[in-house]
Amino acid sequence: MSVTDDVLKNNQQYARSFNLGNLPTPPARKLAIVACMDARLTIEALLGLKTGDAHIIRNAGGVVTEDALRSLIISHHLLGTQEFMIINHTECGMLTFQDADLKEKLRHATHTSVVAPETFHAFSDLETNVREQIEKVKSHPWIPSSIPVRGFIYDVKTGSLTEVR
Repeated sequence: MSVTDDVLKNNQQYARSFNLGNLPTPPARKLAIVACMDARLTIEALLGLKTGDAHIIRNAGGVVTEDALRSLIISHHLLGTQEFMIINHTECGMLTFQDADLKEKLRHATHTSVVAPETFHAFSDLETNVREQIEKVKSHPWIPSSIPVRGFIYDVKTGSLTEVR
């Protein structure tokens, strides 16, 4: 049985006792979070959130890409979020390579050049990356300056968050 088949079986059991079908669309805590996709981060648990409390936007590195910005803009303007968080983490895979090297490796392995992704958004310093992501959000003209945007680094060994200022 594949992993997908296994999790689909788990979903059948989940659906039998599902009781969250009446949650409103806007997040209850009016919070949107951009975080890394790393499987060691369980965002709801580490922040004490419940289903329906926040929008959680995840990608490799917790990077504020064009798509993450699109989601934040919709989250605020159409669904009422009033605070944004950026969460990166220790031991992130995005610290382990450079974009140009990965592109070359992929070109060599596949004998193909591609248009997208244009960049993988690798970075070499967590705090610098968090600050850059905060600035991307704060500087966007469609995100009001009144929206607090705060950044954090999650320690995968201790479970604690440290704010980046």
